[in-house]
Amino acid sequence: MMVSPRDIGHRDAPPDDGTSAHARGSFFGRRKGHKLRIHQADLIDNLLPHLALDIGAPAPERLADLFDGGPEDVRLEIGFGGGEHLIAEAQAFPNIGFIGCEPYVNGMAKILSQIEAHNLRNIRLYAGDAAELLAWLPPRTLARIDLIHPDPWPKRRHWKRRFVQDATVAAMARILKGGGEFRFVSDIDDYCAWTLAHLMHSSDFVWTAERAADWQKPWEGYTMTRYGRKAEREGRVAAYLRFRKIS
Repeated sequence: MMVSPRDIGHRDAPPDDGTSAHARGSFFGRRKGHKLRIHQADLIDNLLPHLALDIGAPAPERLADLFDGGPEDVRLEIGFGGGEHLIAEAQAFPNIGFIGCEPYVNGMAKILSQIEAHNLRNIRLYAGDAAELLAWLPPRTLARIDLIHPDPWPKRRHWKRRFVQDATVAAMARILKGGGEFRFVSDIDDYCAWTLAHLMHSSDFVWTAERAADWQKPWEGYTMTRYGRKAEREGRVAAYLRFRKIS
């Protein structure tokens, strides 16, 4: 897939009513699929409460206080699906704290099984709407936000349901530290162009790519998800976009 600055722009996009939509909440998908196995249900009932963020309470001034041992930085992954990428990152960077947001119950059950199996202590979870989580997080506290293979909502009338909107770009800019990054992966050309348009329209971010390989190939250490492997088998090519928060 080829994406370049001349491919992007708002000229083909409908009026962005994402601000009002995301102020109310941004989750439009299913929250539960197949029936959970007995142990998965037990993890939801007994392990998740120990790891879940309570956004009904005031956010801590330092996100590191959410974790045992005080990690040096905190990252967020939005919509982690089966959790392959998030688990691999948490294992590779034990001194980093990770927040995973996923409203889909079955995805939450899968990652809880992996957290238990690997005895991971540097992950916290939010089983709800990412827009609400972004509004709760304190300003300039995250080092990175990852959004990997999000639902593209391909029909034009559903574009307002996409996570990337002007409102969420502004919310991410508020909570990222200066020099922090928003990383986006998708195999849907239209959503990649949409994301480039919204991020380059923002005065808070700069696209880090200097050559085609910078978006055509995964960044170093990237863990391919099951969805990513499926896209490759079906001949779809992903783009790997990185945007740096301007200090």
